[in-house]
Amino acid sequence: MGSGAMHLKNLRNNREAKVELLKPNGSFNEPAFSKVDWVFGYPTEETGEHISPRMLFMLSYFADQLAPGKTINIESAYRSPEYNEKIRENGNNAARTSTHQDGLAVDFWLQGVAGKKIWKTVKEKNCCGIGHYGDKIVHLDAGRPRFWEAATSGTRAKEPDYNRHVYLFTNFDRYKKKDQVRLSFSGLSSFDFGVHPTAQVFRADDNRTPVTTVRLDRAGESDCYRIGDRKTARSLTTSLPAYLPAGRYMIKMEFCEKPFEQMPAEAVSNQIELSN
Repeated sequence: MGSGAMHLKNLRNNREAKVELLKPNGSFNEPAFSKVDWVFGYPTEETGEHISPRMLFMLSYFADQLAPGKTINIESAYRSPEYNEKIRENGNNAARTSTHQDGLAVDFWLQGVAGKKIWKTVKEKNCCGIGHYGDKIVHLDAGRPRFWEAATSGTRAKEPDYNRHVYLFTNFDRYKKKDQVRLSFSGLSSFDFGVHPTAQVFRADDNRTPVTTVRLDRAGESDCYRIGDRKTARSLTTSLPAYLPAGRYMIKMEFCEKPFEQMPAEAVSNQIELSN
């Protein structure tokens, strides 16, 4: 995790801010997250949340490593679905299921650091999504670990996606016992599906044998909790049981009432670290 201290400059909307995401005691600095939302153009009031904390701390980590104290120059931050589609219609690099639409991504560059160097550094960590389209600009996102260059990006593909690239992620990487965990889906082309309300928890080194199950907070008695829209897809919550030992885990959710045969049967989250 990065320091959370960043100098952000959005070259699209000319907004700029120096922020420290963490207070001296290690807790989150709420006004700083709000300032970041403003710089990124993220609709905080509409979504009821901040832009992805995981993405921000990833960005901070790599900026600390490669260009400590330097400005992070942002070329593209949050995109509304409508704006993202407009970019595609104009023939530019924008995936139909772009993580920019979920506040998970940023295209940026660091003064004096080659884009290829940033790309290689992030790729070696195998932590997230990293793309390089040439020159100094790279794409970073908090989606599934993957990497690409201009020739392999597939951003201009015209065939239907069928939710084949759905990704399940948590809002943070570290939790304490009994903490509430927010689970979100990204990479969706359709929200017309449901999830089984009971999720399985696996150790990070064994994704075949679940160690426990957790139930979604808002599922009620339903055996197929409907998603329906982007906001619901990003606001699934559950709590980690107190008896779960400290360690690294992943959460698996199974889909129901799938709209496409090509859609996966399940999705597994990023690894999370549980402490006492």
